[in-house]
Amino acid sequence: MARVDVIMPQMGESIAEGTLSKWLKKVGDEVKRDEPIFEISTDKVDAEIPAPSAGVLSEILVKEGETVEVQTVVARIETEKGAGLAPASPKSPAAEQAVGGSPPVAEAAAAPAASQHPSTAPAIAAVRSGAAGGIEERLRTKSSPLVRKIAAEHGVEIAGMQGSGIQGRVTKRDLESYLASPAASRASMHAPAGAGSHGPVPQPWPGDSVESMSKIRALTSDHMVASRHTNAHVTTFFEIDLTRVARIRQRSRAAFEAQNGQKLTFLPFIIKVVVETLKRFPVLNAAVAGSQIIYRKQYNIGIAVALDWGLIVPVIKNADRLSLSGLTGSLNDLADRARTKRLKPEEVQQATFSITNPGVFGSLMGTPIIPLGTSAILGLGAIEKRAKVIPGADGEDTIAIRTCAYFSLSFDHRIVDGSDADKFLGAVKSGLESFPDSAV
Repeated sequence: MARVDVIMPQMGESIAEGTLSKWLKKVGDEVKRDEPIFEISTDKVDAEIPAPSAGVLSEILVKEGETVEVQTVVARIETEKGAGLAPASPKSPAAEQAVGGSPPVAEAAAAPAASQHPSTAPAIAAVRSGAAGGIEERLRTKSSPLVRKIAAEHGVEIAGMQGSGIQGRVTKRDLESYLASPAASRASMHAPAGAGSHGPVPQPWPGDSVESMSKIRALTSDHMVASRHTNAHVTTFFEIDLTRVARIRQRSRAAFEAQNGQKLTFLPFIIKVVVETLKRFPVLNAAVAGSQIIYRKQYNIGIAVALDWGLIVPVIKNADRLSLSGLTGSLNDLADRARTKRLKPEEVQQATFSITNPGVFGSLMGTPIIPLGTSAILGLGAIEKRAKVIPGADGEDTIAIRTCAYFSLSFDHRIVDGSDADKFLGAVKSGLESFPDSAV
């Protein structure tokens, strides 16, 4: 009889911890090798984690909703069926606090001691001794590697900040709230944890139901608020005639789908034109770093995907190198794996420009929030047929039925002037209205 440890995996270089969001198996269940046994949430992605070995799940050491360091043993598998089942290891008060008393963003729960899980001591010791940025270092600097990275990017000294995490640890939410606050009120970050800075907290009334935010919802909330307070948001709108694209798509879709096994939608056409236009307007493919502008040479397009449990933005890397069929395949693959929680952390990182498509839900137009680290996002409204006045062959105006949509471009006015944003969206309009047949 042998026992195999199941550990919290490291889902990327900057990931120091993960939240065990859901157990897919219970103690006593038989598991197969590589069969998903639990789900985790990190700062980058939700994922299902497979069993390292076949056997019986004999111990569960980390409860749902608990955040632990990578390499922490979260469960054990007995490799011989019918082996005795051991009770879950007891938690110390600090561990219980990490589950029930941490802020919604999970960084506050890191800082475990080896005594929390006696069985995890070797794994934790390995993290301490084998990697820069281990537990002691994070406690000394009161942050995780991700928080330190964000702080460095914004020139923030966190050593003297009073965070809301365990032992005063500065969490990502603390830092983003600090960055979002006006300069005159930033000193409030040094006030005791829990001091409100945005007015009174709403209280539930009789008959209300109260639910904790999911990990992905809390992260979305943090990122949206931080972006809204960091980027100087402005939005411009254009109506674009997609009749030509619709005709090309209708004429080519049967052969395209037979050859590629993929449905041909409007989105690959739009991405294709957007990428070519970004090359002419590099400031729309840029990022602000303090007083410097980083002009990205890669064209990585983030595509917002709505899930039943939240929103995620997988990234098509090097989209400028892909044909229409390549873009279609990448879109469908990333969307499918997002919905089944099989995305890798690197597949939701390093977007240089993003596209969101609320039009699929019937929205005519919107003002999307710019993802942090980029300078613009394109919003696509519902594609529908409209009566339009167009010049006739004899020079007289005529009314025709055209396939149209409203496109919105939210841009960071710190580096993108309104004229550049309008020229960019005007060029996108021109490119789609004159899309070449040969591109399909």
